[in-house]
Amino acid sequence: MSEVILELEMKRESKSFTDSLYAILTGAGLFSGPKYMLSALSGMASIFSVHERLLPFCVSAYGEWGTVHKRAADNLGIFTVTDAGRTRHPTFKSYQQDAVEWIKASLDRGLAAVYWLPEFGVIHGYDDADRIFYVQDGFSSESRIVLYDNFGINSTPFWYAQIFGGKVDIPVKDMTLEALRMALDDWETPYSVPPDRKIASGRMAYSYYISALEQGDFDAHGAVYILDSFRVSRNEIMLFLQDTAILFPGLNEAVKCYEQLVCNFGAPDRWVDAENRRRAWSPHVVPALVDILKEAERLEEHAMRIFKKISGQYPDLSRSTVPRWGLHSAR
Repeated sequence: MSEVILELEMKRESKSFTDSLYAILTGAGLFSGPKYMLSALSGMASIFSVHERLLPFCVSAYGEWGTVHKRAADNLGIFTVTDAGRTRHPTFKSYQQDAVEWIKASLDRGLAAVYWLPEFGVIHGYDDADRIFYVQDGFSSESRIVLYDNFGINSTPFWYAQIFGGKVDIPVKDMTLEALRMALDDWETPYSVPPDRKIASGRMAYSYYISALEQGDFDAHGAVYILDSFRVSRNEIMLFLQDTAILFPGLNEAVKCYEQLVCNFGAPDRWVDAENRRRAWSPHVVPALVDILKEAERLEEHAMRIFKKISGQYPDLSRSTVPRWGLHSAR
């Protein structure tokens, strides 16, 4: 019987996956720099997903996690392996016990694992004697306990885990260019979880949020939570562009777009009813909030045109070359 506990700190400040990834990679010495840089370079900052009724779960409903999260690790030059599935599947127990073993092996190598709670958290230790994992959720300094036998079982119908390995060095300019292209991909993808059209992405996400506010039929908690996440991510993009604008002529104009967008929203609780402990929009601020969202969409649209212009000046083999197994047909 053995026990391993990795000393790291997962703190909720951004998207839960970003917070988890940052804690794991910085703890293992695989990433150095501020969280906003990791968030933008991984493509996570550019993601914006909105449910038609502003239900809070949509913040994490941005497509197939395995694909999105592998893309995030790839642009950072980090090797990664993910596994996930539905807990109702008859093979779940087999996958569950297999995942327990490879996560323990990763912890033995000094690398924690991303784990869906929900939302995402970090498995940073285990104890074979008690058959438990130690999990940080970012909201408390205390670790949560997950029994091996309960691994993957949560309030949602699915489970997810991800581990990491070695690293290759990618030039910052190349990572930055790919981050701009990932932002463009997200902006121009209206529905990230097809065929479900209750959740919109990118440019379309603005339309869903604005429409919900104007119609008045939305989840009060979700409305605040989604916009909190949006504000954080746009601030991350602004800081990232301020640091990298020197790499590409013309990128300074996009910096100004995001600086104006962030400035327009002001302090986090500017729009919140102070008397409501659950944090909800004050009804009288909705018209002004709609106007600011429309302006934010215009600013991002302009920034995306700049990203597109810059992208067009360089080869893009990952999008212009058909993969070995074909792009659309199964093999």
